[in-house]
Amino acid sequence: MAATAVRYLRSVGAATTAGPTPVDPLPRPDLRAVADNERPPVDPGEFRRVLGHFASGVTVITAHEPDDADGPAGFACQSFASLSLDPPLVTFMVARTSTTWPRIARAGAFCVNILGAEQGALCRGFAVSGADKFAGVAYEAAPATGSPLLDSVPAWIDCRIQAVHTGGDHLIVVGRVEALGAADGDGPLLFHRGEFGRFSG
Repeated sequence: MAATAVRYLRSVGAATTAGPTPVDPLPRPDLRAVADNERPPVDPGEFRRVLGHFASGVTVITAHEPDDADGPAGFACQSFASLSLDPPLVTFMVARTSTTWPRIARAGAFCVNILGAEQGALCRGFAVSGADKFAGVAYEAAPATGSPLLDSVPAWIDCRIQAVHTGGDHLIVVGRVEALGAADGDGPLLFHRGEFGRFSG
């Protein structure tokens, strides 16, 4: 069966072997717009209200491109998840309008800093736009990529960008894990219905 499939692919001029596919870190396909005479399928406010019932952890995604005169880059991100065990992959989502994302894309790598229960203020600092987010924030270079690893985070994941996909008004970034670590802490920082909380077991 496999030999037959290969013969068919060759007969129609298709490639029968897959080479490395270059990854464009900044896909910018057009978004579908809702026409003036077309009602959006879901009210955006109701979408946010309902999805806000899903509690999530909170991270800060950081990167450092040596030629970036503005220094390290980072933003607060709750849209993060593990993706694959073999190979080890994680994913996060970022708005296509983000001004921080292009700097992370140029670096080609990032560190996921998983925040602890008492780090709400740190998260707020990285959630603002236009400020020096690293002012007064201690960090060291993550071991594999050199991305900023923030002090006192209970866990971190050091990654290189593997792929970037478009998901509506966001980008879906896939990272291949190069190094990671965790320390004993007092539990995770949680986000639920627009507010920070903590786990109590």
